[in-house]
Amino acid sequence: MRKTAKIRVFTLAKKLGVTNEEVLRVLRELNVGVRSNLSSVEESVAQTVEMRLKHKSRAKGKKKAAAPEIPARLKPRLVRRADAVGKAKEIIQEALKKKAPEDAQEPPAAEETKISPAPAAKPPDKQPLVAKPALPKVRTPTIPPPSVPNRIQIPNLRTRPFRPVVAHRPLARHAVPSHPVQKPTAHKRKSPRPVPVPPPPRPTGEPIEVILSEGVTVKELAEKTSRGTRELIQFLMRKGIMATINQPLDRATAEKICSELGYEAKFITFEEEEILHLEEEEKDAHLLPRDPVVTVMGHVDHGKTSLLDAIRESDIVSKEHGGITQHIGAYHVTHKGRGITFLDTPGHEAFTRMRSRGAQATDIVVLVVAADDGVMPQTLEAIDHSRAAGVPIVVAVNKIDKPEADPEKVKRELADRDLLIEEYGGDTVCVEVSAKARTAIVDLLDMILLVADVKELRANPERHGTGTVLEAKLDRTRGAVATVLIQNGTVRMGDPYIAGASYGKVRAMFDEDGNKIKSAGPSRPVEILGLQGVPQAGDSFQVLSDESKARQIGSLRQIRLREANLRKSTRLTLEGLHRQIDEGEVKELPLILKGDVQGSVEVLANTLSELGTSKVQVKILHSATGPINETDVLLATASNGIIIGFNVKPERKAQELANAEAVQIRIHNVIYEVEDQIRKAMEGLLEPIIREIHLAHAEVMQVFRIRKLGLVAGCMVLDGTFPRNALIRVLREDQVLFQGKTSSLRRFKDDVSEVKSGLECGIGIEDFDKLQAGDRIEAYRTEEVSAVLETA
Repeated sequence: MRKTAKIRVFTLAKKLGVTNEEVLRVLRELNVGVRSNLSSVEESVAQTVEMRLKHKSRAKGKKKAAAPEIPARLKPRLVRRADAVGKAKEIIQEALKKKAPEDAQEPPAAEETKISPAPAAKPPDKQPLVAKPALPKVRTPTIPPPSVPNRIQIPNLRTRPFRPVVAHRPLARHAVPSHPVQKPTAHKRKSPRPVPVPPPPRPTGEPIEVILSEGVTVKELAEKTSRGTRELIQFLMRKGIMATINQPLDRATAEKICSELGYEAKFITFEEEEILHLEEEEKDAHLLPRDPVVTVMGHVDHGKTSLLDAIRESDIVSKEHGGITQHIGAYHVTHKGRGITFLDTPGHEAFTRMRSRGAQATDIVVLVVAADDGVMPQTLEAIDHSRAAGVPIVVAVNKIDKPEADPEKVKRELADRDLLIEEYGGDTVCVEVSAKARTAIVDLLDMILLVADVKELRANPERHGTGTVLEAKLDRTRGAVATVLIQNGTVRMGDPYIAGASYGKVRAMFDEDGNKIKSAGPSRPVEILGLQGVPQAGDSFQVLSDESKARQIGSLRQIRLREANLRKSTRLTLEGLHRQIDEGEVKELPLILKGDVQGSVEVLANTLSELGTSKVQVKILHSATGPINETDVLLATASNGIIIGFNVKPERKAQELANAEAVQIRIHNVIYEVEDQIRKAMEGLLEPIIREIHLAHAEVMQVFRIRKLGLVAGCMVLDGTFPRNALIRVLREDQVLFQGKTSSLRRFKDDVSEVKSGLECGIGIEDFDKLQAGDRIEAYRTEEVSAVLETA
C-alpha cells in the first residue's frame, strides 16, 4: 500500500513564499490539527492552503491597485492637503447656498487646495491666512459657477509634488493676525530617533511554549514569537539591549523576552533540533537496517586484540607494542554479506568516558574471557560497565585450545556474578572460541548478527550525518584529526559540521585502512580532517547545511565550555541525598565499593544493599579490591555515583580526576560506620563531615638515624607544598602503614615551615620507625563541613 505523501508546514511556507504563521492560520481555519511549523500535512491539504493563499493574494492585489501605496515621506503632506480640501469644500458649499460673494473672501488657501480658477483669474498671493493657524492667509479668486465644486481636484502627488507653505515657510513678520496664532506643534523640528513603539501585545491565556535552539538570533526569535523583526529590535532597545537582526542572544535574555511576550521558552541543543525536524519524516521514510557496532572488552591479555586479528584475518597484534593495544581502533568487517563494526579499546576508560559524556556508541559488548584464567577483576569491571550502559553482552570464552582450559568454570563464575548464559537458563549468548587456532570465529559473528537482529537496528542514510567522536588528536602535519563513528545519515566531502565545541568542514576522509573515501554511511568509522579545534572523545558529531551556523554554534559552545570549567558540576552527595530523595530527584543510590580484601568488600556490599527504602534503593555498581583508580571515578562520573573506600586510598590521578569531576569519595575503616552514615544520609540526619584536603606527596629516598631527632626520612617532594606539623599518612604499595603527624621538617640543616615541589628535605615522624626507601608520605589537612549548608 502506497503511503500518502506529506509535507512539513515550514516547507510549505517556504514553497509558497509566505510566513509560517500565515500557513498555520489557514490550516486552523480549515480545522486541520497542527501544533507548530514542524507538523506535517497531506498533499491535498497543502493544495487547499495554496489555493486559499493565492485567492487572498489576488484580492489583496486588487485592493492595492485601487489604492496604491503612498511613500512615507509624502504622507504628512497628504494629510494636510486632505484637511484643506475638506474644509474648502465645506466653505464653497456654504458660499453657494448663501450666494454671497463677500462671504467667500476668506476660504482656505487656494494654493493649498489647488482649486482650479478661471483662466483669467489672478494667481493668489503668498500672504498667510490667519483664520487657521496651519494655513497662510491668501487672496482667493471669484467664486466660480455652481458647477465648480464638481471640478475640485487634488493634484497628482507623483507628477506634481506639493510644497506646503506652512511646513516650510514661517509666518511673515509684518503679518498682523486677527487673533492670537498658536504655533503648530507640527512645525517643531523632530528628533531623528523614531517615535517609541508601545510594547507588543501579550497573548492571552496560558503561556505558549516556543522551542528555541542554542544561539537563537533576533530574527529567529521574532519568527518564533510571531513578531516583526523591527518591532522586536525596538522592544529590545527599550530594555537597553542594542542588537542587530542576526545577533545571537544568550539563554537568559531570550527567556526573559519570551516571558514578557507571553511565551514559555524551551531550549534544546542543535542536535536535538535536527532530530526534531527529522523525527516525523523518519517515521514515514524507509529506514534501512544498519550494521551493529560492537565493543570488545575483557581482562588484560585474555586475547581481545587476538580475537579481532582472527576476525579480520590480518596481523594486528604484531603491530602493537608488547602485544598490548595502544590506541582506540575501529574496524569494519563483512560477514555473509552484512557488516559489523568493531571498537577495540585499550581498557574500559574510553568506553566509560564516552558514556559519561552522553554518548551511546555501542550496540553490543563482546566480553572476552580466557578459558584458562577464568573471571578476573577487569572482567567484572567490564560486566558492571556494560550493565550500567544497558548494552547486551555476548561472551566469548577464548583459548579453549589450551590443555588447562576449563570453559565450564568460566560459565559458573559468570553465573555467580548474575550473568547467566543460555545453557544455564539465562539470555546471555556464549560462544567458545580460539583466536589462535581460528576456531568458532564464524559462530561468534553469527551470534553477533543474531543479537543485532533482535535489537532491530535501523538508520536513515538519506539525512545529514550524525555520530560520535571516538578519538581526536592534533597531528603535526595534518592538523586536528578526529576518528568518528557515523551512527545515522551520510557524511560527504565538503560537508560543514560541528563536533562538540569544535567546528569545521570535511576536507578529507579516510576509512579504517587509510583509504581516502568521498562518503560514509551509518555504522562506519572514519577519520576526518578539517577541524578548527580538537574535540573530546564522546562529543556528538553533526553535519549542518550552513557553514556559518556551524561556526556560530561552535563559538557559543566554546564560551559555554570555558564557563563550565570555572564552576564544578553538581554531583550526588550524601549531604544532599535526603533533600533530593524528598524532591523525587533520586530513586536509587549508586555506589562503587573498593576495599583491601575481598571478604570485607562482600560483607559491605551485602550490608549496604539491604538499606533500601520505599523511596530509594541502594545499587552497587561495582565492587572490587585495591586502591580507588581512575576507572572507578569515571564510572561514578557516568552514573552520578558515590565511591566508598574501605581501608584503601585513591590513587593520586584518581583523586585529581575526582576533584575535577566533583565526584564524592568516602574513606572508612569500620564497616558499621559506613552503614550508619548511609542510613543517616537517607534519613537526613547526617552529622557534619570531616573533609580531607590534600597538600603534598613526598617519596622516601633514604632513611637516617640521628641521635637527637630519631628516625629521619630523606625525601623528595613530588607535588604540592609539604608543611611542617602536618597530618601525614605513610603508604607502601597503596597500603596505609601509619597515620599521624610530623615531628620536624628540615631543608639541609635549617628548620623550615614548608618545602615546595621538586625540592629535597628531611622529615621526622612521631611514633613511627619502620620507614623504608620507596615509601610515600602524604600530607593533608582536615576541615569540618556542615551537612546543613549543602542540603539547604
